[in-house]
Amino acid sequence: MQTDTRIPLPQGMYRDVLKDADGRVIWDRGWSKNAILADCRRLLAAFMGGTPGATLGIQGLAVGAGLASWDQVPPPPPTGNETGLTDPSPFVVPAANLDFTFMDGPVPSASPTNRLQIVATLGPNVPPWPNGSHASGNLREFGLIAQLGGAPTQINLVRHPVVAKDPASTLERTIWLVF
Repeated sequence: MQTDTRIPLPQGMYRDVLKDADGRVIWDRGWSKNAILADCRRLLAAFMGGTPGATLGIQGLAVGAGLASWDQVPPPPPTGNETGLTDPSPFVVPAANLDFTFMDGPVPSASPTNRLQIVATLGPNVPPWPNGSHASGNLREFGLIAQLGGAPTQINLVRHPVVAKDPASTLERTIWLVF
């Protein structure tokens, strides 16, 4: 009998729902896959190995404008080795503004499971664009940020079709990480 030596990798999914100023759904893009990066596996290994120091779980969600050219030619898929967003000045939603829930399938669980749901609500004027670095509120990428050995570390990445977020709209982003 042969042993299967493949190790299933962590998986991720996300769903974006954009609402107008009155809370009405403008669109719901449904669920899509996201890329779990190599640094996520390094982070998990650090936790399992009891690595001392400043290694912390999810510290925030970075959102960026990406490249406008992605609207005509989709960006290349992530390789898994990315260390940040394309946007040199992303906006970071801090962990205190994220909602974390363990899930047992589609049902919330009071105790830890192998599925973590993270919900980010980017309300009116979040991010605060346009500003000196961004001509509009367009979003095309995001990534969860953790801390490994005291340094910010991106653990997942999504490059997606443009979300034209005006200052009055709310983007509800739900992310599932399955380990």
